[in-house]
Amino acid sequence: MVMANHGELEHAGDRWRLRFARRLAHPPEKVWRALTEPEHLRAWFPTTIEGDRVSGATLRFAHPDDQGPAFTGRLITYRPPSLMELEWGGDTLRFELSPDGDGTVLTLLDVFDEQGKAARDAAGWHVCLDLLGRHLDGAPAPHDRLDGWTRVNSEYIDRFGPPAATIGPPESMSRS
Repeated sequence: MVMANHGELEHAGDRWRLRFARRLAHPPEKVWRALTEPEHLRAWFPTTIEGDRVSGATLRFAHPDDQGPAFTGRLITYRPPSLMELEWGGDTLRFELSPDGDGTVLTLLDVFDEQGKAARDAAGWHVCLDLLGRHLDGAPAPHDRLDGWTRVNSEYIDRFGPPAATIGPPESMSRS
């Protein structure tokens, strides 16, 4: 199965959905640990995830180095090692793992209200998934974890169009 690394933007009722499908050359159990265990999340996910790993649990999310305010959410569905869905800010994130030969297909769905943040968030998830792949492969993270975001964001603006790019990067991404 050949997959592009770029996400797709879809209508999801009265909301919007980003869909990414990435094939990772690692078994589902290893990918699951990278999705759920704090020591692995640090390598690729934009926040910590604090709270019990049970469906319905309240979660707390905090940005590294206090780059943004902490916020709460909820673990909607938790079915190891194949499905985790959570409320993350105003978004609903869904991570689905499917075995694929000796690897795994990871599907990330991000459902949100504002079309204007689609290009920004697609670029962010694109970079995060690249970091996840590097982490799983044992490759070092780039010096600047957001390296490439500007280029990828431009690609998503071109792909999705101006209505998907009316909301710029969050303050936590500004550089001093």
